[in-house]
Amino acid sequence: MAFSARNDPFSMQLHAFPGDQRRCFQSIGKLDALGNYNAGVGAGGNCKEPAAGLNLSIKSCFEDSRRTWDKKARAFAPRLARDLEIISYNEPQKVAEPTTDTRGAYRSGNPLDFSDYPLRNKITVAVDVDEVLGNFVSALNKFIADRYSLKRSVSEYHVYEFFKIWNCSRQEADIRVHEFFKSSYFKKGIHPIPGAQRALHRLSRFCDLSVVTSRQNVIKDHTIEWLEKYYPGLFQEMHFGNHFALHGKSRPKSEICRLLGAKILIDDNPRYAVECAQVGIRVLLFDYKNSYPWCKTESIDKHPLVTRVNNWEEAEQQIAAWIFSSTIP
Repeated sequence: MAFSARNDPFSMQLHAFPGDQRRCFQSIGKLDALGNYNAGVGAGGNCKEPAAGLNLSIKSCFEDSRRTWDKKARAFAPRLARDLEIISYNEPQKVAEPTTDTRGAYRSGNPLDFSDYPLRNKITVAVDVDEVLGNFVSALNKFIADRYSLKRSVSEYHVYEFFKIWNCSRQEADIRVHEFFKSSYFKKGIHPIPGAQRALHRLSRFCDLSVVTSRQNVIKDHTIEWLEKYYPGLFQEMHFGNHFALHGKSRPKSEICRLLGAKILIDDNPRYAVECAQVGIRVLLFDYKNSYPWCKTESIDKHPLVTRVNNWEEAEQQIAAWIFSSTIP
């Protein structure tokens, strides 16, 4: 594996750490252009000598200075993730038969390095669809304007309960939404949120991604087709809550996330954010470019497990920071 010293995340970031932390890396030595290194920890907390395979044990190396490390993690993690993209193989390598029950944790008789197998146990991240992966409200609003001559701006959708915006009954609002599902506004008018595809592709190296949406069962097939078109191969599972449906039972997002084993939920709805945070799930409240009026609930910002993000780059950086600082158990 070719590994350039100028692209080594530790070399580039070493100056950012205090002296006691820099000493953890002194045994690594000068990086050779074709060298493989192991930044591990030996008995008594001392750093090991370089070993074959790139296996970064960040938490152990900084155990004595964890408080300082946590403060730096958010800035360091995205840089580390970007730097790892540079690592590549000069020549194709044959995959040796595993000699132990490691589920593919060995290549050519050696442990896989960080870029091959970033985390032994990936965390599960649940991802909402509407307003997180695709622009649902703007497409719906165009349909309502053309079909019912009801002119509204998306900025007027201060809650995600449409009957309050359209001044009609809840039942009437549900009927209108289901009419929207049958229209070209829904079938052809929803497009990916900028940055989502790239961020999710990168996060898939560290996370098991699954869709957890409140969408109704009646549009399940179309939703799956849309996801496979714009986000092919990224999601392990897809779960539908069937909320605001005309028929069938609904399931709370918190229940779906709990059964899924999700540690993080990315969602734009404050109600779902609070619901999941109350059962111990970290939530990224997604407010794209600070443009979702229904997200402007000040009280939710006080919840310790809810973090507001304004784009997919921020979401990626926050998740990376949690992972590399071992914030998530």
